[in-house]
Amino acid sequence: MASVSRRRFLQVGAAVLSGALGRNIGWTFQPPGERPSRTPDVIVLNPRCRVPVSLIIDDSTCLVNLAHFAMPQFAEVWPNRAEYQKSWRQFPREIPDAFVQKFMAWCGENGVKGKYSVVPYPACVGWLDRDLPGWSHQELERSLRIVREEIMPHWDIHPEMVTHTWVINTKTGRPYEERSQRFMENWGWSEGRSAEELTDYIAYALQILKNAGLRCEGITTPGGFGSRARPQLSIATLEACRDVFQVEIPHYFRDVFTGAESVAPRVENATGLDGPEPRCVVSIIGCTGDWFGGWDGDTPGSPDKFITPDLASGRLVEVITRDEPAVMVCHWPGMFFNGKELGFRILQEVVKRLHARFDNLIWMNLSEIARYWAARELTRITIAGQQIAFTAPFACPGFTIELSRNPQKAPQLHHESQRVVFQEVSSWRDLRPGTFCKKNQGHGDRYVFCFDLPKGKSFIALQ
Repeated sequence: MASVSRRRFLQVGAAVLSGALGRNIGWTFQPPGERPSRTPDVIVLNPRCRVPVSLIIDDSTCLVNLAHFAMPQFAEVWPNRAEYQKSWRQFPREIPDAFVQKFMAWCGENGVKGKYSVVPYPACVGWLDRDLPGWSHQELERSLRIVREEIMPHWDIHPEMVTHTWVINTKTGRPYEERSQRFMENWGWSEGRSAEELTDYIAYALQILKNAGLRCEGITTPGGFGSRARPQLSIATLEACRDVFQVEIPHYFRDVFTGAESVAPRVENATGLDGPEPRCVVSIIGCTGDWFGGWDGDTPGSPDKFITPDLASGRLVEVITRDEPAVMVCHWPGMFFNGKELGFRILQEVVKRLHARFDNLIWMNLSEIARYWAARELTRITIAGQQIAFTAPFACPGFTIELSRNPQKAPQLHHESQRVVFQEVSSWRDLRPGTFCKKNQGHGDRYVFCFDLPKGKSFIALQ
């Protein structure tokens, strides 16, 4: 079976692809690594009892409209595939910074957060840490400054490998001579590569963005990159992010599930949980197709697939009502939609409907989701008398637990010499770090505690 890109996967059943890849490299299961003991009397809930929501933006970069420049390169490899035979010359070569600022200003006003790719050498047009032919150096620097100052405070920045098209020889900085799918990032090159080879390639992409003054805590795979090297991809992401940026909890976006399978993040390759250098990597799963404007900015979408006008159904409603993170997926050319901004308007309608339907959402970027899930799965929790003890390899803000123990007086969180007294609030809607509330189950009261979980050992004293 040929390597299948993420775009193509949106049209392919999960069971078919999983079977084709084989049991040992199954695409939904990477080595989880270590897991701590956990008392069943304590349940870790979503942060502040809310459902995380996020937006993944792929194929974005500075100034370059990737659809314009990538389309002919894809067509060279797949000359008979209709989706690559569009009139790409009619697509604008640039997605202007004015649109970036307009988009991000609206996101800030509405609390929208997520991941924004910055392709380091987009379709081989130019290097973001050097020059971008077709634009002045001042224009490139201004565009990078917008990313640093207006996007990075609330969004994760990812490389989407190096070019999103031709594979680069990291020793020469030039594309390989062979012009086939075997040397396209989207398709066959990663198949059969070792973790060391993928680490080198990912680190190369990360270093370019670091040179440009951008910080990354994770990576995005273009198309099918890593689809047949999943264990190696997981390890390579962990090693490259830690090496280039000293990231504590690296994460990556590789997969989209639009069926019945869980879309909860996968915490993988956890080691050293009881030592001074705990390690893990988190796979973030998208839960929607690009139903905004397509990867090419020429495929109209609809908000109704995300959430219907009556707010009763749609993919996001399905995921949110089962309390799993709702991570939407889009492509930057589709948001701009060749200057018509169709994808952007669809997003605005989707967010409007979401906020009208739900009062239990929390917008998070991918690194925040990754940190919460790492703490959720890797923190050891025990109960001794009226104390709930935590051994956390990673700190985590807004950590939220549920238990049946009835606090006899104002409960307290203890960590080293620090102490936080919990304040009782009337409902989960008022939860914030340092508070707790009663949750009536009908068969006895249960209590929900929200607090900033410190790294290392801590405990909650109930009396």
